[in-house]
Amino acid sequence: MHTSRSLLWYPGILSSLAARHLQRSSRRYLSSETSNRGGTTTPLPEEALNQKPRSPFFFETGYAVFAKRPSRPFPPPFLSPPSGSFSDPLSTHNRSRDRRAYVGGKMIRGITNGDDAVLAGDNFIGANDGVGAWATKPKGHAALWSRLILHFWALEAERDASVNSTLDQTAEPNPIEYLQRAYEQTIKATSTPIEWLGTTTACAALLHHHAKDSSAEPVLYVTNLGDSQVLVIRPRHQEVIYKTTEQWHWFDCPRQLGTNSPDTPKENAVMDKVDLEEGDLVLAMSDGVVDNLWEHEVVQNVVDSFRKWESGELSEDNDDHTGNGMPYVAQELVKAARLIAEDPFAESPFMERAVEEGLAMEGGKLDDISVVAAICKRRNG
Repeated sequence: MHTSRSLLWYPGILSSLAARHLQRSSRRYLSSETSNRGGTTTPLPEEALNQKPRSPFFFETGYAVFAKRPSRPFPPPFLSPPSGSFSDPLSTHNRSRDRRAYVGGKMIRGITNGDDAVLAGDNFIGANDGVGAWATKPKGHAALWSRLILHFWALEAERDASVNSTLDQTAEPNPIEYLQRAYEQTIKATSTPIEWLGTTTACAALLHHHAKDSSAEPVLYVTNLGDSQVLVIRPRHQEVIYKTTEQWHWFDCPRQLGTNSPDTPKENAVMDKVDLEEGDLVLAMSDGVVDNLWEHEVVQNVVDSFRKWESGELSEDNDDHTGNGMPYVAQELVKAARLIAEDPFAESPFMERAVEEGLAMEGGKLDDISVVAAICKRRNG
């Protein structure tokens, strides 16, 4: 079973001995602390909750995650909200209990899962995969990089979409430009006052709309750099409408943004526009899913879960979100991927690719597993 992946151009890349050590030690981390987690939407700051919806379409979302080992805490100052003024009370007792992460005085969007980061919002979903090998390096923190890039990416999309909707109804989003700005802001945030090293893949889907025959139709802007994946499924036909293409430097070393990597959003990210229909399902997944499940297994699992929820077959004990089936869809997919990931004798896509590269390997790939599931819906009125 394989548990580590390559980072780029850092002196002393993991030796095979170190990789084997991580493989053995990862088993010891599997505990109740790394049980599956999930929800509907990832947390938003208060100022974002009052925004008026401008698009006739929205995502109904759910997410589920499993970490191969507990996430490292974010370092200061990211867990310390800045003081507002000298008039603030001297006691920080209440703030000390606030474990939300902040950057530049703003709550960091999304959640961390091991070294992954996911975000589930009204019109933006994403899954970034931080390269875990940075954990062996001084000042290495891949989880911080994956989360910050996703945070700044969502903020840029939110700001620009607001301007476009108000001033120019024909303007199109530019997700690669948003990602480029997010990348630059992350470099700045991790450079001062203390430098933090890391790299991450980046993959997200932005829901927009365009005019078609005098009515609005949903369109999806998908942006990818690396080997996380966005998959679009039309459940009534059980077919894949779209999926991203993985980007690699070499086997198990995807394109990645961050320390010492030559990759940049402007030069290497790929953006595709996908025409959607109401009811289409959109998945944003880290490679913890696609390395352990083949595409047909993902589609079958998602469609079966969605139909089971839609038909009302779920018992009250298993369905905490009776009005929204997406958390259930995401949880079931994470369960299926985790089952293979923890099986040292299973057949998996990752094992198949490793064998093609001439590597003796079997079983699933124990990794962080992150899924955001969304269904495209039209707003009432």
